Amino acid sequence: MKTEPFSIPGWTGELNADLRPSDLEGEVRRLADPGSALKTLHWGRNYLYLSRMPTGDQPVDVVVKQFRHDRLRPRLDRKLKGSKAERSWRVAQALLAAGIPTPEPVMRIESADEAGPALYVCRFLDGATEARYLLRAANAGKDLPDVDLGWLLEELGKTARKLHDAGFWFRDFTSGNVLIRDRELYLVDLNRTRMGKVPSHSERMRDLSRMPILRPEHQEIFLSSYGTKDRKLYLLYHRGFLLKNQTKQKVRGGTGRVKALLLPRTAHAHIPEAPADASVRDRVVWDHLSDQPHQHASRLDKMRVRLADARLHLEEAAVIAAALPRIRSRYRELKLRREPVTFQGFGVALRPWPEDPAALLGLVDDLGARHVLLRLHPWEEDHDAHDAEEELARELHGRGLELTFALPQNRELVKDPARWRRALEEIGPRFSPYGRRFQVGQAINRSKWGVWNLNEYVRLVREASEALKGAEILGPSVI
Repeated sequence: MKTEPFSIPGWTGELNADLRPSDLEGEVRRLADPGSALKTLHWGRNYLYLSRMPTGDQPVDVVVKQFRHDRLRPRLDRKLKGSKAERSWRVAQALLAAGIPTPEPVMRIESADEAGPALYVCRFLDGATEARYLLRAANAGKDLPDVDLGWLLEELGKTARKLHDAGFWFRDFTSGNVLIRDRELYLVDLNRTRMGKVPSHSERMRDLSRMPILRPEHQEIFLSSYGTKDRKLYLLYHRGFLLKNQTKQKVRGGTGRVKALLLPRTAHAHIPEAPADASVRDRVVWDHLSDQPHQHASRLDKMRVRLADARLHLEEAAVIAAALPRIRSRYRELKLRREPVTFQGFGVALRPWPEDPAALLGLVDDLGARHVLLRLHPWEEDHDAHDAEEELARELHGRGLELTFALPQNRELVKDPARWRRALEEIGPRFSPYGRRFQVGQAINRSKWGVWNLNEYVRLVREASEALKGAEILGPSVI
């Protein structure tokens, strides 16, 4: 693979010369922005997302792994050992040179700011499966009719042996870092790998011990294909690794609960900050990748709002308590009836897919569902957005599907009932030819959707009942 270094304002790195984009600077900046992702793959200590990179011939789907340096330790590691993106880039090339499959490296990108990110970009393996899912099923004793488990266990052992004999100590040889496609294994998450020296016997066993193969008969196949009979040292490391993971999960769970209570929620890089002057009730922003709101307020902040609304909540509790005898009586009455009910079938919830509307309709046809819940966005003032929703509704209705429309709210609409009503007065006549049922309210028990107490939701329903006269109004979804 021929590589080329590059340097643009704010960024340096290397790229695969065969996949050089025409606008290198623009593409580097776009790839470095998680908000440009087509799909999120993992959000944690590092970000992993799918993007599409234009090249000379045709676009290439790539996976971007963004390593962050917003804490002191990652910045020191970067200064002393180079960034994790750089290490991934070097190891990937060395693995391919040794004949060990890994997704083709495309680019490594380094921020000039020492606290800025470093990114490793490689080709996306469409249709690949993580070994973790297959091993989880095997560990649970489930049948895998479409998977040759014996082949997988043998290939894992052979791949590990080839890796070690070629001078690589992977140090993270676990099921989540092995992809399977077309009966071939690909290694990913390469930054911890050490190379240039054949691992010792102890280091080899430590690598093998990380693979979550729990059944003795499966371990036997795995170790035999690797070519070792040292089961004692393997099991010692294997049990130690499992214990370490269990301990870390308990510690993280405890500290995570304390942080969630006291600290503001940490947003992913693509999610915008709430306005600086926003009140606790209004610290919600839209996350376009998950297509739902994100709540910046901490649990402690939300508790303060609940306490401020305590009188309203107590009134609701009193109404419920007074109604409990009637509810119990009615429940007993219904239990005694036991009348058969015809099952109407499953439904599917949808939003438009502007990138490929025909593909979306094809998937609905393949699924065979006859009922659709189409979510509209009443806060949208862009008529093009409503045009895409109406076109989808028209196509689904023309296929004979039964449509129900979900009308979610956001905080701005909750605070401005007149705007909410105007939006529904436009939506009602536009969509009622395709379906007469409208679900008013989305997850009203989740503050990120803008409703903090029942009174706020009641105002929305009253306005909806006036704006949607003649329609059937359904109650809200709750989580």
